[in-house]
Amino acid sequence: MSAQCSLAQARVAVVHDWLDTWRGGESALAEVLAVLPQADLFALVDFLPPEQRPRLLGKHAHVSFIQRFPGAARHFRAFLPLFPRAVESLDVAGYDLVVSVSHAVAKGVRTHARQLHLCYCLTPMRYAWDLRETYLVSARAERGIRRRLADEILDRLQRWDMAATSRVDRFIAISDYIRERIHRCYHRDAVVIHPPVDTEFFTPGAQPARAIYVTASHWVPYKRLDLIVEAFRGLPNRRLIIAGDLRDSASDRDIGARNVEFVGEVSRERLRELMREARAFVFTAEEDFGIAPLEAQACGTPVIAFSGGGAAETIRGLDSDVPTGVFFPAQTAAAIRSAVNTFEQNSTRISSDACRANALRFSPAMFRERFAAYVNAAFNDSHVARRESRTC
Repeated sequence: MSAQCSLAQARVAVVHDWLDTWRGGESALAEVLAVLPQADLFALVDFLPPEQRPRLLGKHAHVSFIQRFPGAARHFRAFLPLFPRAVESLDVAGYDLVVSVSHAVAKGVRTHARQLHLCYCLTPMRYAWDLRETYLVSARAERGIRRRLADEILDRLQRWDMAATSRVDRFIAISDYIRERIHRCYHRDAVVIHPPVDTEFFTPGAQPARAIYVTASHWVPYKRLDLIVEAFRGLPNRRLIIAGDLRDSASDRDIGARNVEFVGEVSRERLRELMREARAFVFTAEEDFGIAPLEAQACGTPVIAFSGGGAAETIRGLDSDVPTGVFFPAQTAAAIRSAVNTFEQNSTRISSDACRANALRFSPAMFRERFAAYVNAAFNDSHVARRESRTC
């Protein structure tokens, strides 16, 4: 890094895990690129559909050798044991600043002493640490030879993941919940900069109907959508709509109830419409942060949520002077039913304006201001430290 190098003049690399669909991690990546538009983008693979490319400023990622494997577009996750070698093959040696946006292996990109590496950590790698059993069940590897092989792979991945944290100069966590996990898994400190919610797109409707309950998620085990369905079986006078991909579940005929409707994957516009119409948005997962509850609040809609994980930082419960939702203490159908009934008894305390105002604390403008300030300060600090080390 030259003595006169400023962040505006610096060569910047942004490293993401992989690009194949658009979820919360890709939204965070888009905001990081908005702060660092000069950056070159790197990822293990890049199969992002053309219609989503503009959200990344039209950038295509420099990719690893996994991109060239037959069938990689659909099955690249099957090459998990190769992910460490793949991310280490990405050449970012010519950059002054490396920013990894990581929920898996991106933070393990190889850097050197003259670079500053900041990791915007979405979570420590779930399947290598806290959610191994859930991952093994979903992979049908919970017993026998498949279990032994999977444990060996994940043990090796965990050791690599721990060693790879030495390549990160500073960690930025997406929530206090993840800050604590970073400390527990990696024994590293982190600052918290919450990711943004698109408050310009998710806005209140003109005339909210408030006749239905809504939840939206891919059907994966830790989301616990099954508990929401079970809860509403016991609330026959309440109607629930579930938006999201059901491919990892049983058929909706097997898991459904007469008052529960599955609408499948929907567009952002349809999701916004459902959130605007909802009496409340129901959220059962112990999430790292949880964008969906904030999208609902941005639409002026209250949230009924499990009190664990990042939701505790983005929803104001009934103990607040200006509540925006109701918490339940356990991931059980009974706790959800109780929370729905509590919400019904206290719904007049929760206003659409309060929900909207709470979501605005997490607007893209607020994120860009905080993230840019932190990156600039860290870059300047590292520049001064390196200059002083050369004069000692």
